[in-house]
Parts: sequence; structure tokens; C-alpha cells
Amino acid sequence: MKFIDEATIRIQSGKGGNGCVSFRREKYVEFGGPDGGDGGKGGSIFVEGHPSLNTLVDFKHTRLIQAKPGSNGGSSQCTGSAGDDKTIYVPCGTIIWDVETNTKICDITQPNQRICLLEGGRPGLGNLHFKSGRNRAPRQSTLGEPSREKRLRLELRLLADVGLVGLPNAGKSSLIACVSAARPKVADYPFTTLDPKLGVVDYKQQTSFVMADIPGLIEGAASGIGLGDQFLKHISRCRLLLHMIDANGTLESVWHNYQVIQAEIKEYSNELVQKKQIVVLNKSDCLSDEDMNDMVIFFNKNQASPVISASTVTRHHIPDLLDMIVKQLACDD
Repeated sequence: MKFIDEATIRIQSGKGGNGCVSFRREKYVEFGGPDGGDGGKGGSIFVEGHPSLNTLVDFKHTRLIQAKPGSNGGSSQCTGSAGDDKTIYVPCGTIIWDVETNTKICDITQPNQRICLLEGGRPGLGNLHFKSGRNRAPRQSTLGEPSREKRLRLELRLLADVGLVGLPNAGKSSLIACVSAARPKVADYPFTTLDPKLGVVDYKQQTSFVMADIPGLIEGAASGIGLGDQFLKHISRCRLLLHMIDANGTLESVWHNYQVIQAEIKEYSNELVQKKQIVVLNKSDCLSDEDMNDMVIFFNKNQASPVISASTVTRHHIPDLLDMIVKQLACDD
């Protein structure tokens, strides 16, 4: 299924039914009086989080969502039937914006969370309501409230505890495949990952957390270069960032790669760069122990985040990395 994280739709509530002008007709009753019923209420539009959805692909071709109108009132004081409500099911993590005012309407973060986006039209009143001592046979009623429309922008931001960031081919997909049941595409060329991927990591059968893998970032990503900038929003909800770095290189090049990603994250969002991070020097199996230790010491001296060397191929220090992640997440609870 294709991953789509943005969609624009138009919603329309149901029109309220009109009130009825009617009089009681019965044998031997000369002045039966008014008996026109009220109209039915128009259908409303609701949005609800669905636990099994993970993309907005359902809205790729569905641009107009309408609720049913209420029926008109009838004689014999019969009230019109209410219009059926319409429920829009979206993945958890969907933010809904009003296109016209560019304001946030709601944020669906929990399964079965249900919010009314557009109230249905109120029903019109039948002539029974207008009977009085002076007017015993009113011939007036009211119309139902007309339907209303809104243009909405749906924006999906994945809900994950840990987000993976880094340059292409840093080993992000390899890590999520190593520690979870997720099976993203892994290859030795850049931009193997084209869509965000989620994996659930079970930690020592005691706890679990969700890890998100996004396409690799490159220099200039915050300005729209490459693929990663459009997916950075998916890690904006993460409690912890794992900065994956390919350590198979000179110390100067590895440090430069670290600075490139940090600069792009900061340019995209100051809030994002303030999140807790763990720096993972991946592919430690390609370096000698002495070179790897020197690199870890250098990173510890020149930046504040915890640093660990690891290898997704040999699983070197992977259990230690999971311990660090769980401890960092526990500090937020």
C-alpha cells in the first residue's frame, strides 16, 4: 500500500429538514387545528482514529465527503427522520487543519478518539409550533438550516517513541530490522528507504517501544533537497532521536557528517533539535578497536549527547544500545 501522509478534502454536513404546514383532517371535526411536524436534523461529520490504519491513501481519490440531509416534517405531527452521520476514519497521529483559516482543528492521537468536525443543520419547525390564542390556524413553518462546508487538510505524523535520523546508508533500516520484526528494504545504495517505516521493539519481554525509520537526510534537506525534509515531521512527536552515523571513514569526515545532520534538524525546527539524542557510530566492525575508541572519545568531548559504537551486522553493542534507549525513555515517564 502506498504511503500518503497529506490529503486535502471537502466535507459537507447534511441540511436540516423543513417544517411542515398541515392541518388535522378528520370526519365531523370542522377545525382540526395545525398538525405539521418538524423536519429531521441533518447529518454531522465526525472524525475517528482507527488503530489499523497507517496511511491517508483512502483520501487520494475521495475529495468530497457528505452527510445525509434530514427529511422534511409530515402531517399528523410526524417528525422527519434525521440524516445519517458520516464518520471519517484516519490513522492515529493525524492533524486536521482548516484550509481557509490555516488553523488546527484537532489532533487525533488515540484509537477510537472521536471528534465532530461539522454539525448537521438544525431542523425546521412545523406550523404546530406557531399556534396561539389569536392564530388558531397558522400557515407558517421554518426551513431547515442549510448544509455547511469546509475544506480540510489532513496531515499524518507517525506516533513513535524513537526516531532514526542520519545520512543515507548510515544503517538506519538495518538497525530497525535488527531489533524489531519490521523488514524494510536494505541495500548498499543511497535512498533505499523512500517511505517512513515503523517497528515495535520488545525489550527483554519487559517493555516495548516504537521505532520510526525515515528516509536519509542530505545537506540542504531542510530547504527541500532530497527526500528527508518532507518526512522530518514524522519524528517531531518522538521522545528520543537516534542519530545514526556511518563510522567507516576518517574522524574528520564522520564529524562533518554529524554536523550536517544537526544543522539540517536545527534549520527545520528548533524544537526538534532540543530533543534527547543518542549518537550511534554504526559499522564499528569496519574499524579497529583503537580507532573506534578514539572516535567515541572525540564525540564525547565535542557534543553533549550519549555516544555508543555499534554494528548491525555483528550485533556488537546492540543490547547496550537498547539499554540506553529504555533508560532515556524512562526518564520522560
